[in-house]
Amino acid sequence: MLSRVLVPMDDSDHAEHALEYALDNHPDAEVTVLHVVGVPSMMMGDAVGLALEDDIDEAAADRAEPVFERARAIADERDREIDTAVGVGHPARNVIDRAGDYDTVVLGSHGEDWRRATRRFLVGNVAETVSKRAPVPVTLVR
Repeated sequence: MLSRVLVPMDDSDHAEHALEYALDNHPDAEVTVLHVVGVPSMMMGDAVGLALEDDIDEAAADRAEPVFERARAIADERDREIDTAVGVGHPARNVIDRAGDYDTVVLGSHGEDWRRATRRFLVGNVAETVSKRAPVPVTLVR
């Protein structure tokens, strides 16, 4: 039986489906929703704005809150509670680094920008990277 499940979320439909799957299929597990905000650099689009913030962690938490609000609503629909965590940096690396603290990772097969070829080329496919490198079982949800 699984006792701890990590669900990385962005604001995509696939991520919402992954959370729904985790909550429905692991009713006794503690579920943690992780939202990763990109590290400030010239190649990371929205993350460049983090470099201008006085407190990067606080700014990352502010950016994660809309995702967490949706995640809490999904959990509330199922009369469940979730934990939340904010990461800063590369999404796949953040998930892989945290995965060892969980029994499994459940994530959407595509994120919010999966149709943008340039972003996919620069950043890589998070789901594919996590599924290949995570130290625990990974479930991909469409």
